[in-house]
Amino acid sequence: MPPRAGDDAERIWQNVRRLESLHPGFVSVTYGAGGSTRDNTVAVAARIARETTMLPVVHLTAVDHSVRQLRSFVGALADAGVTDVLALRGDPPGDVTGEWVRHPEGLSYASELVTLLREHGDFCVGVAAFPFGHPRSASPAEDTARFVAKCRAGADYAITQMVFDADDYLRLRDRVAAAGCATPIIPALMPVTTMKTIARSEQLSGAPFPPSLAARFAAVADDPAAVRALGIEQAILLARRLLAEGVPGLHFITFNFARATTEVVAELPVFG
Repeated sequence: MPPRAGDDAERIWQNVRRLESLHPGFVSVTYGAGGSTRDNTVAVAARIARETTMLPVVHLTAVDHSVRQLRSFVGALADAGVTDVLALRGDPPGDVTGEWVRHPEGLSYASELVTLLREHGDFCVGVAAFPFGHPRSASPAEDTARFVAKCRAGADYAITQMVFDADDYLRLRDRVAAAGCATPIIPALMPVTTMKTIARSEQLSGAPFPPSLAARFAAVADDPAAVRALGIEQAILLARRLLAEGVPGLHFITFNFARATTEVVAELPVFG
């Protein structure tokens, strides 16, 4: 995430360097609600491209933006040498569960943002996928249809919301395949390191944390070291299962910290 005022920017870049040692296929850079980190997003992505061996993928959201503003940002990305974008409709600023309101001169769907990117540059475009369905989708069938529309608009791949149960990902993959769509879907993992991680995961994804796993964490909630150890263990098991199921990659959500991800990756067979 781009550093905000008061954040330790140097610490963030130290962690970027640690993550670089894992040789990731890409590193994603988030985009604040309504474009609140726009300039920092471009600056961080450009620095990653310029000073590291990693490929930056910039998040871009349609919320609170006119088409003219979106085109301006896309141009700024191109000028900075950034060619990979994750196209998202985005959450309402201030309250992720609030009503989503289209900008009067903006876009309504992520599929339209994919089309805009395709029209304004040679970008590699990713989109979001939701193992439990998008919170605003009326049914799994509707969510699948929305996802397929994004892919047919020109998406090259997708990244899921955070996954804690491999079967949730596999059911999503099966639904999409049954709809005749073969776009690669990369599952996102976030190792649980504190009990707050669980609440944050539900807030960010809108999906319930697996009840059986939540009970295991609750049993050790008073022991921070035990919570972290269980979180790392479960992330390793999940990653191994997903790799065995033939996923095209794993996307680790780091929140600007490298330690948990490096611990998990060190135990994966592809790195053994």
